[in-house]
Amino acid sequence: MQPFAGRAAVAGIGMTALTRESGRTELDLAVEACRTACADAGIAPADVDAVLSYHMNDSAPVTQVARALRIDRLGWHNDIAGGGTQAASILGDAALLIHAGLARNILIYRALNGRSGKRMNTVSTGPQERFTYGMAGPIPLFALAATRYLHDTGLGPEHLHAVVAQSRDNAKTNPRALRREPLSFEDYLAKPYVCTPLRTADCCQETDGACALLVSGVLGGPRIQAVVRGGGPGCSSMDRAPDVTAIFSEYVAPMLWEASGMRPSDVTAALPYDAYSWLVPRQLADFGLVRREDLGPYLLERRHAWLNPHGGLLSEGYVHGLNNVAQAVREVRDGREVALVTGFGGSYGSAALLVG
Repeated sequence: MQPFAGRAAVAGIGMTALTRESGRTELDLAVEACRTACADAGIAPADVDAVLSYHMNDSAPVTQVARALRIDRLGWHNDIAGGGTQAASILGDAALLIHAGLARNILIYRALNGRSGKRMNTVSTGPQERFTYGMAGPIPLFALAATRYLHDTGLGPEHLHAVVAQSRDNAKTNPRALRREPLSFEDYLAKPYVCTPLRTADCCQETDGACALLVSGVLGGPRIQAVVRGGGPGCSSMDRAPDVTAIFSEYVAPMLWEASGMRPSDVTAALPYDAYSWLVPRQLADFGLVRREDLGPYLLERRHAWLNPHGGLLSEGYVHGLNNVAQAVREVRDGREVALVTGFGGSYGSAALLVG
């Protein structure tokens, strides 16, 4: 059991509208989401004593957001460099601050104009780009890993379609979702490839918007039970990887179960980071939610409908995974006992468990 287990709760959540062209600055988006999270928790922004965010030089710094919220006496604050890997582990940063007595109420936010501003498909994946011809940006990198993964598992386009189509079905009752229309197999096959085997439908939405959480040591809400972060050689470092399909869950899943003292069967809500469709079955197997040999029928029979009930990053929108964390909070509030949420960055990432 981790020393901070159960000491911090997500007391408030806030989101802006998700759009393809917000017409607003990242600062405006961040402030709206943060104010909403504070109101949801029942506190004034002035009662916040720490602010955390993660971004890739595409957002408003925490000091600017704190100033706009009129947090005059700002305590611990940090702009964390990074993307999807931080979506779950930033909960651990907040819980550790509370456990250490350094803060009582902490705002976490992610704000970006991910469609009309700096787009993620232009972000470099780092030095490993030079090792593979034609690799420029995250989609070719993870498409190469997906090709090997599909070969190894025997999964194919019908299984990827099942992931995407179910996310659309889940999103149809979510007014925030950018994609709510059904997707037939024929329509899926007609979608153009971005980089084989990933079609446009297999990739998450490019979105303008913001999401915020209010984590507190004095207010109630879903409790942060366990958080882990880690990784190893895999699809983020293909030049030295024994298995290019090994995403973060290969490494952090055993850590999560050991740190929490819980088991996969305890999970009643799962919010996996679904930036690309093939990541869903890979995480299902790695976290022990489905046996690898059962993945094919499990997907085709749509038994994965309980995952990302809001539509996830494939259909609701892409706020770098923090919107999946917000949905995990909603799920626990609605009676789900244990919610799993993850953060992906190739072979590095994080995972957290929230409990009611």
